[in-house]
Amino acid sequence: MNQAAVRLRSVTRSYGKDASAVTALDRVSLDIPQGTFTAVMGPSGSGKSTLLQCTAGLDRPTGGQVFLGDTDLTRLSETKLTLLRRKRIGFVFQAFNLLPSLTAEQNVALPLRLAGRRPKRAQVLEVLERVGLRERAGHRPSEMSGGQQQRVALARALVTRPEVLFGDEPTGALDSTTSREVLSMLRSMVDGGQTVIMVTHDPVAASYADRVLFLADGRVQDELYSPAAEQVAARMTKLAAVPC
Repeated sequence: MNQAAVRLRSVTRSYGKDASAVTALDRVSLDIPQGTFTAVMGPSGSGKSTLLQCTAGLDRPTGGQVFLGDTDLTRLSETKLTLLRRKRIGFVFQAFNLLPSLTAEQNVALPLRLAGRRPKRAQVLEVLERVGLRERAGHRPSEMSGGQQQRVALARALVTRPEVLFGDEPTGALDSTTSREVLSMLRSMVDGGQTVIMVTHDPVAASYADRVLFLADGRVQDELYSPAAEQVAARMTKLAAVPC
């Protein structure tokens, strides 16, 4: 078994106080091994987005610990947490979040500039090459298709060489053909050693992962290894049928 890239220990996240408090995560403990592709699924309100945000250091848990490698994120100040996210974590979202006035090359270089580093053009072009868009380096988002924009977003997430790449419905805004292209790209990156954690509602997207975690009521209720889309869909149907 590979060393854990991410570890959660009794992670709880509650919102509100007293009688109005809502528990989004309820004492979740799990390990995500390095170089693996994990999909997180669950009904609406199951806690999957909260899990992603706490694991990526975007939100602080109410209780428990989150480790990126050997670093306990729950002990870091806001400043150190921001620096860690810039250097060690990558993000890809459903909305591409590209700056419309910048070219693909400039959008990809942005995280390096934010981290106070001077982007090397060769490094930026190399990561665009990885996603098959080197020849589009000078194009702005409006001059690219949705799939191309998501691949630029993927390159932007990868340019800092993150330990873990987080995806929040990264193929949610794409058609099925383009979605498969992006998922195949993620799969090949994992096969090359990248760690990916992805929230999705799509059983086909989840079938590209090594493991699927199924959440309900803030807890991991089930998991599936080497998933087929039909198996994932069946588990989701079963999960939705369980009374709260």
